[in-house]
Amino acid sequence: MTSRLALLLLAATALTTGCSPADTQEAVAVPPPPVFSQRGETPVADNAPAPEMASYPSKGTAIARDFKNQPPLIPHKPDYPITAKRNTCQGCHAIDAKMDVQVTHSSHYLADGTLNGAYYFCNECHVAQADAVEPGGNHFAAPGYPQ
Repeated sequence: MTSRLALLLLAATALTTGCSPADTQEAVAVPPPPVFSQRGETPVADNAPAPEMASYPSKGTAIARDFKNQPPLIPHKPDYPITAKRNTCQGCHAIDAKMDVQVTHSSHYLADGTLNGAYYFCNECHVAQADAVEPGGNHFAAPGYPQ
């Protein structure tokens, strides 16, 4: 009787879960999308050609901002290190610096005139404006701005 009950439960389970020959279909294999690295189609074992060198604007030239409230771009190579002990950007861009360059916005300073720690690492918001080719392309579109 136990084997009959087990067989009956197995048959009922099969019927309620929809396991009938009409429901079984062969799975269709979908090929994975192609994936490329920044090396393009160059195999890992081969040397890839060096990317084109970025060109930076001439002194005093700035690229227009693409959207409202975009941080200004850095108009030179980002070769100046920022460490926990020293922010080399402030050597030229501090309010009291004697350079003929754009100074750091007053919103980045505390009331006592010191740089606010939240703005200490400039390159978190500001990036170098280089005329370089994006490896994966750039499809950014700011809302409300023509492309």
